[in-house]
Amino acid sequence: MEFESVIGLEVHVQLKTKTKIFCGCSTKFGDPPNTHTCPVCLGMPGVLPVLNKKVVEYTLTMAIATSCKIAPISRFARKNYFYPDLPKAYQISQYEMPISEHGYINIETDIGIKRIGITRIHMEEDAGKLSHDTYRPLSMIDFNRTGVPLMEIVSEPDISSPEEAGLYLKKLRNIVRYVDISDANMEEGSFRCDANVSIMPKGSKTFGTRVEIKNLNSFKHVEKAIQFEINRQKSIVLDNGKVFQETRLWDTTNNKTISMRSKEEAHDYRYFPDPDLLAIEIDENWIKRIRDTIPELPDAKRDRFIKEFAIPLYDASVLTSSKELADYFEICARMVKTPKLASNWIMVELLGLLNLEGKTIEESPISASNLGKLIKLVDENVINGKIAKIVFEEMAKNNKSPELIVEEKGLVQVSDSSAIESIILRVIENNPKEVSSYKGGKTKLLGFFVGQIMKETKGKANPKIVNEILIKKLS
Repeated sequence: MEFESVIGLEVHVQLKTKTKIFCGCSTKFGDPPNTHTCPVCLGMPGVLPVLNKKVVEYTLTMAIATSCKIAPISRFARKNYFYPDLPKAYQISQYEMPISEHGYINIETDIGIKRIGITRIHMEEDAGKLSHDTYRPLSMIDFNRTGVPLMEIVSEPDISSPEEAGLYLKKLRNIVRYVDISDANMEEGSFRCDANVSIMPKGSKTFGTRVEIKNLNSFKHVEKAIQFEINRQKSIVLDNGKVFQETRLWDTTNNKTISMRSKEEAHDYRYFPDPDLLAIEIDENWIKRIRDTIPELPDAKRDRFIKEFAIPLYDASVLTSSKELADYFEICARMVKTPKLASNWIMVELLGLLNLEGKTIEESPISASNLGKLIKLVDENVINGKIAKIVFEEMAKNNKSPELIVEEKGLVQVSDSSAIESIILRVIENNPKEVSSYKGGKTKLLGFFVGQIMKETKGKANPKIVNEILIKKLS
């Protein structure tokens, strides 16, 4: 029996406000436990929450960026459940009246563009954090994160494979960073995901029983967890067993999902409108003001790069995979005559170096303007590609300008035809046997002669001029 996978993702994004969603406590990460709390976020009797306007604006920004329909009136609700890290015994979220619905993003798969629908984007508060003692039957609670503003993005079940899930998450994270509403740092928990996974016989229109995998915080873990769950469910069905609706966790040590609890339905949470918070009214003028602040988004930037800089779709997709990388490329591309040369240097040399050193583009030891200057020297035949790589390595070590390195090391390319010709004649004279073989049909020996000439000039001869004169002389 062949199966199809049906996958939907719920992504929680921590918004980059300075204060929490309903109080004035700091959202700063990494401070000592329970130092950013107050009676409001701890749910003390008699306190009243006050909505942080910036949270609404950031959520509207993402809704517009993903073509969602924005509700003119939305409302907060109380999601009731008991858990030690939830001081009020309910979470303020949105249920029946979310701020936005029915959007989409496009992902680029091996077989082309695929649209993934977004069911809703809404606001809610985060819970606290439990730390379990390894050696004693003891758990500790840190309420610093309680009340930190979250934006939840719920996809339609349009994702068909673990790979598509990874592409969707990367695209979503990229948009979040482009519009600058979150750092989307997965290690710090500001971008995390729950995956809903089911299988059904190929061609069926009826979804199978859904299983939720909770709290996935890396692209790799998302893909591996979904693949494991698909295989687990297939195995159960093929053995005539029954898949139960439940919430499972991803065990990173043993690379498998493990049961956590039976899956709750919405009615289990006993949602009801929060009586302490007014409805949110959003008019067209507010939407327009926010729309006007949204920068160029990844897809639009990719299409512009293809058109303006004449680079292939693949290059443009890689270079717009983060706003910082796109900005870096654009600085370089505007400094040179051949933007494709800038694209090649960034994707091969620079990203290779950063990957080797485990650094991001923001941590690059070579600035965009310096790399642009180096590429310009190659583009204008001041140095050749081989010398440029030597200069690049030197720049990575000491952050000097390429012109200074070329001057200090005497690396300017030799483009004087008469000087190159005299060296070529000397190489031909010193290698009569190879000349005879070349003339006898062994044309691959051309590389040998080029190598000898480069050796004589310490790699500084202009390769194009070398080849032109050499072929002429050998003929």
